[in-house]
Amino acid sequence: MTGAFSEKELMHDLLATEKQTISGYSVGITETSCQNLRNTLVNNFKNAQDVQFKVFDAMKQKGWYATKDAPDSDVQKAKNEINQMSGSLK
Repeated sequence: MTGAFSEKELMHDLLATEKQTISGYSVGITETSCQNLRNTLVNNFKNAQDVQFKVFDAMKQKGWYATKDAPDSDVQKAKNEINQMSGSLK
C-alpha cells in the first residue's frame, strides 16, 4: 500500500466533511443575532449543500453510495406531516 487514497475514499471523506460543514453552518445560523452574519452563513450553507449534493450524486452514480427510493405514498405522507408541523408553528 502506497498510502494514497483511492477516489472512492477521497469522495467519502469529502462527503463527510461537507456534512460536518453544513452542520456547523446550521448551528451558526440559529445562534447568531447579527442579520449580516446570518445572511452570510445562510449563503455559505446553501453553497455547502450544493457541493454536498454533487458529491453524493457522483458517488451514487459510481455505485459508491447505495440508496433505495421510498414508495410515493410514503413520500407524500412525510410531506403532509412536515406541512402540518410547519403550519402549526405559524
